[in-house]
Amino acid sequence: MMTAVRKCRNCPTRLGKYSHGALCDACKGTAHIGDAEPPVPQLPPAVWSNQDVREALAKRDHGALLRTVRKLSGLSQVDLAEMITIDQAYLSRIESRKRRLPPAREADVLKSLGVPADLIPDSPQEKKNRTACSDQDPEKDSLEHSTELRALATQAAEDSLAFTELITPSNCDDDTLEYLALDVSRIATDYVHAPLTHVFTDLVALRDRLFRLLRGHQTPHHTQQLFVLTGTTCLLMAHASQNLGDERSAMAQLRTAWACATHADHRALRAWITGTRALLAEWSPQPHHALRHAEAAAALAPAGESRVRIHAIEARAAARLGDSQRALAALDRMRRAREARPAFDEITAFGGLLSFPLAKTEYYTGSTYSLLDQHQHAEQHARNAVQLYASGPKEQRSYGDEALARVDIIVSQVAQDDLEAATQALDHVASLPPALRIRQLGTGLLRIKAMLNEPAALARPAARRLLELTHACTASPTPPLP
Repeated sequence: MMTAVRKCRNCPTRLGKYSHGALCDACKGTAHIGDAEPPVPQLPPAVWSNQDVREALAKRDHGALLRTVRKLSGLSQVDLAEMITIDQAYLSRIESRKRRLPPAREADVLKSLGVPADLIPDSPQEKKNRTACSDQDPEKDSLEHSTELRALATQAAEDSLAFTELITPSNCDDDTLEYLALDVSRIATDYVHAPLTHVFTDLVALRDRLFRLLRGHQTPHHTQQLFVLTGTTCLLMAHASQNLGDERSAMAQLRTAWACATHADHRALRAWITGTRALLAEWSPQPHHALRHAEAAAALAPAGESRVRIHAIEARAAARLGDSQRALAALDRMRRAREARPAFDEITAFGGLLSFPLAKTEYYTGSTYSLLDQHQHAEQHARNAVQLYASGPKEQRSYGDEALARVDIIVSQVAQDDLEAATQALDHVASLPPALRIRQLGTGLLRIKAMLNEPAALARPAARRLLELTHACTASPTPPLP
């Protein structure tokens, strides 16, 4: 991007790229008092009480900080760039998150802005020094170090890719698409077994790069493929938002995913998006909408795992509404869909969360039977799901679904008055690290609470102990949105 050439206010001298102020060095030395350089703008104190500014400072999100401060103060990018002594074009890229403020410049920029001392976050070195003087858990130290290295590696990859785009005649080619498709597949695979915070961070970085490419120019074929990858990435972000309990954000991501699928004219992606709408509706206060979305998705889905998934969601949604006839019919359609010869499906080929393996089929079957109060069938299928997840490859082990299958086992055991076995099963759920928990886990645990809160159950010491353990499990934190 070309930027305007800055000149001295008093003479034709061009100012350097990083010059501060409106006068050249010669004129600064000879300027009269009446011609004094205008004072550097000062930010109103009220800026630092703004919640968005405080959150950006706490998160060290310099792009959001500079953008919000500038808008609250009514400053132009030129004014703010002069105030913190950086180039206006570079400031623009920081605000749009295309570049990051170098750690070495952070202190100077915050000082130039006049950030109150109590709002300035500790630098990485200060954190390191403070940690060295404390008795902090070594495992926590290792995790923080790993997170910092991961962020550094991600930024280095983004910078390298940005350079590749700069020197490539078109901003996208077959190699770029192959790399991006592999990235989508990697994240979809990581999703089922990695902490959600790491997955969400990777998704945001990938989505931003795809958005940047789509704003450029490429061949129609490459544009179509970019829309497929962008829609799939937003679809994954919708799942992540739902697992974090943010239904509104999940719906916003699905809307973007649908727009991308429409631009790409991609039937399989539209099927998966519509199925995810059904899934969100099933877990919402209005599960009857799930059946309508499931019908629409079934009409779009190609033969194979995508169709198996749709019928599984339909079965559980119908069971949640108490429609046992439709639930059992949907389970039958799900089994026949799994036995049918699959068609090629570009979306399920990504794997991970975007697939529907046998373990997931067993989990959905168990959940359906559990909601229908057919507890023996429910426990059998839920145990099959747990066994398949535990014995399968690590990259296919969905800790969230496995935990929910264990909850279905507990519900069945409580219903069949096997409280000792239920307590042992709940220990497995309670031991799941907070980073691997999903919000839907709380819904299942609330069902167990309701069963144990019955007067007949509360009269028994074993039921009271199990209820206390359930309370402790539901009080455990789930990961917040990044």
